Amino acid sequence: MGVSRLPSAALTFKQFLQRQKVLGIYRNMLRTIRQVPDKTDRKYLSEWARDEFKRNKYATEQDAVRMMVTQANKHLEELQGSLALAKS
Repeated sequence: MGVSRLPSAALTFKQFLQRQKVLGIYRNMLRTIRQVPDKTDRKYLSEWARDEFKRNKYATEQDAVRMMVTQANKHLEELQGSLALAKS
C-alpha cells in the first residue's frame, strides 16, 4: 500500500467542516460587533469574542465543540437582535 502524503495531524473531513463552521461564526461575530455604535462597547465585545474563541481553540471533543457552536450562534443572534432594536 502507498504512503499517505497527508501529515499525521491532518484534519478529517468532518473536523474540517466543523472548523469552517466555527471560523464562519467568528467572522460573523466580528462583522456584527463592528456595527455596534459605541467604541468602548465595540472594543469590549471584540476582546470578549477573541478571548472566548482563543480559550476554546484546542477543544477536540465533538459534543463539546457542538455545544460551543450552538452557544456562539445564540450569542450572535442576541447581538444581532439587540442591534436591530437599537436601530429602530
